[in-house]
Amino acid sequence: MKRLSKLFSNTVAIFVVLVVFLIIIPLPTYVLDFMFVTQLGISLIILLTTLYIKKTLEFSVFPTLLLITTLLRLGLNISSTRSILTKQGYAGEMVKAFGDFVIKGNVVVGLIIFLIIVLVQFLVITKGSERVAEVSARFTLDAMPGKQMAIDADLSSGLIDEKEARIRRSNIQREADFFGSMDGASKFVKGDSIMSIVVTFINLIGGIIIGLISGMGDIMTIFNTYAIATVGDGLMSQIPALLVSVASGMMVTRSASENNVNTDIGKQFLSQPKVLIIAGITLECLIVIGFPFVQTTLLACLLLAGGILLLRNEKKFAQVGTSEEAIGEQTEEIESEANFYRNVENIYNLLNVEQVKIEFGYSLIPLVDESSGGNFLDRVIMYRKQFAIDMGFVIPPVQLKDSGLLNPNQYVIYIKGEQVSGGDVLVDHYLALAPSEEEDVIDGIETVEPAFGIKAKWISEDKKVKAELIGYTLIDPTSVIITHLSEIIKNHAHELLNRQEVNNMLENLKKTNEVIVNEIIPHIVSVSDLQKVLCKLLEEKVPIRDLELILETMADFAPKIKDIDMLTEYVRQSLKRTISRKFSDAGQIKVVTLDAGIENAIMGAIKKMDGGSYLALDQPTIQKIIAATTEELDKIKELVNELVVITSPVVRVYFKKLVNQFYQNVTVLSFSEMDNDIQIQALGNIAIDI
Repeated sequence: MKRLSKLFSNTVAIFVVLVVFLIIIPLPTYVLDFMFVTQLGISLIILLTTLYIKKTLEFSVFPTLLLITTLLRLGLNISSTRSILTKQGYAGEMVKAFGDFVIKGNVVVGLIIFLIIVLVQFLVITKGSERVAEVSARFTLDAMPGKQMAIDADLSSGLIDEKEARIRRSNIQREADFFGSMDGASKFVKGDSIMSIVVTFINLIGGIIIGLISGMGDIMTIFNTYAIATVGDGLMSQIPALLVSVASGMMVTRSASENNVNTDIGKQFLSQPKVLIIAGITLECLIVIGFPFVQTTLLACLLLAGGILLLRNEKKFAQVGTSEEAIGEQTEEIESEANFYRNVENIYNLLNVEQVKIEFGYSLIPLVDESSGGNFLDRVIMYRKQFAIDMGFVIPPVQLKDSGLLNPNQYVIYIKGEQVSGGDVLVDHYLALAPSEEEDVIDGIETVEPAFGIKAKWISEDKKVKAELIGYTLIDPTSVIITHLSEIIKNHAHELLNRQEVNNMLENLKKTNEVIVNEIIPHIVSVSDLQKVLCKLLEEKVPIRDLELILETMADFAPKIKDIDMLTEYVRQSLKRTISRKFSDAGQIKVVTLDAGIENAIMGAIKKMDGGSYLALDQPTIQKIIAATTEELDKIKELVNELVVITSPVVRVYFKKLVNQFYQNVTVLSFSEMDNDIQIQALGNIAIDI
C-alpha cells in the first residue's frame, strides 16, 4: 500500500519523463491514439478549471501545466510525424478521423481551415494572452511595495493579526511570481504554434517525397493520403493547444471577483434589461436592409421577451424588498450570527480584550479613513515608533473603530476594554491656545484641550492666519487626538506591559547579548519579577530601554532582596543617568526638597513584613504632610514644566505612594538618582511641625 501511495505521489515526475521518451521511442498507433485522447482530456480539464475558479492563485500551478502540456504536444507531434512518414500516412485512428472529418474530400479547404486555426491561436489568443501577462506582471511588481505597506499599516493598527499579515504577504508574493511565470510560459504556446506550422510542411512535403520514392501511386493519390494525415495530425495537436491557449487567456484576464466566470457573466451580462430590449428593437429594424426575416425576428423576439421579463422581475423584487427589507435583514443577520457562533471558538473570541482602542463618531471618520485623505493611522504608527525609542517598549496595536453610539464629533479612548478618557474635536477647525488670557481676542467655540485640560477655542480655517499673527498655538484635529492618546498611554503604560511583551523584549535582547539573558532568566530573576519591576518604572515614567543594565542590577540584588519596591529602587539608582536626563533641563533640575523632620517621621513609620513593607503613619501627620506638599507645589507649578520633589533614597518610594493619593502628576526622585553632572536648584522646602 505504501509503495502504491509513493507511486501516485510521483505521478507527475513519471509522466514528464515518459513525455520526454515520446520524442525518442516510436509508439504503436493504438498507444498514440490513447495519448491523443489523454492530451485532449487534460486540455479540456484545464480550460474548465479556469472557468470555475474565483482567484488566479487557486490555480497557481497553471504555468507549470502549460509547460507540461506543451511538451506533451511536441512529443506526440514527433511520434505522429514518425508514423506518418514510415507507415504511408497512417498515424492512428484519431489522426485519420480528424483528417477525414475536416477535409471531407477537399484537400485545399482542409489545409486552409487548419492554417486559419493555427493563425487564430498564434495571432489572436496567444499574442493577446502574452501581452496581458506581461503587463500584469509589471503592474503587480510595481504595486508590491504599496500592498506591503498597506498590510503593515493594518497590522500596526490591529485590524489584522500577525498570522493574517503573513498570509497576505505570501499571497502578494505568490501573485507576483504567478504573473511573472505566466509572462514566460506564454512563450511556450507561441513557440508551439510556430512549430505546428513547421511540422505540417514537413509532414506534407516529406510524405510526398517518400511516397514518390517508394512508388505508392500517382502524385494526386500520394498528395491526398499525406494531406489527410497532415491535417489530422495538425488538428490533433492544435485543438488541445487552442483549449490551453484560451485557458491561459482566461487566467491572465481574470479581474477581482467573488464568483467564477459563469456566475459573473450571468449576473453582469443580464443586469440591464433595457439593453436587451433596445438590442431586440435594433435587430428587428435591420430586416429593412435585407437581413433574413425568420432568423432575425426570432432572435429579436427572444431579446425583447427576456428584457421585459427581467424588467418586471426587477420591479417586483424592488417592491418586495422595500416592504420586507428590515425583516429579511434581521432574519439573515440572526441566522448568520447563529451559524457563526455554533463554533465555540468564535464565542471565546468575544472574551478577548483590546489593549488600546479608540472609538470615533461618524464626523471624525475622515480623519481615520485613508481613502478620504486621513493620516491618523500613519500618525499612530509614528507615535508607536517614538514611544519605543523614548520608553523602551512597544505599545500594543491601537484598535480604531467607528461607533454609532457616540456623538458625531466625539472620540473615546479605551485601555484594556475600559473607557479611560475621551473628547470632542471639530473637523475643519483648529484648536487655538491663546498666549495669555489678555490676548484671547479671537472668537471661537469655547472648549478644553483634552490632554492637559487647558482652556482653548475651536476656530475656523478663515481665522487661522490672524490667530497665528497674534501668537495663538494652533493644533489640527488629528494632532489633538494623537496628543491625548500619547498622554493616556504614558499614564497607563505600566498596565500595557504584559509578560508576553516582556518575553519579546528578552528575545530582542538575546540578539545582542544572549549570555546575560540565559544566565539571569529564570535562574536568578523570574520573568514575573522582571515584569513587576519594569511596570513600576513605567508607572513613574522611567524609560526601560536599557534592559541589559536593569537585568544586571536585578541579578546583583534579587538573591538577597525580595521586596519588589526596594529592588526597583536599586534599579532606579542604576538608571540615574537616564532619570537625570529625562527630568532635567539644560543640565539643571528644579525641585522642591523634603524637610528632615518629615523624612525621619516617614522612616520611623515604615513597617517591614515577610513579603515587603508599608507606611504606618497616623492620619493627622499624613494630613499635615499633604497640606504642606500641596502648598509648596502650588507656589511653583506656574514656573516649571515638571513638578519634582527630591528626597533621600530610603524615603522616596513611601513618599511617592503617599503623595500619589492626593496630588497627581508629581515626580518624586531621590538624591541617589541624580547624575553627578546635574545641578539641583531648590525652589522650595516641604516642612511641618511634628
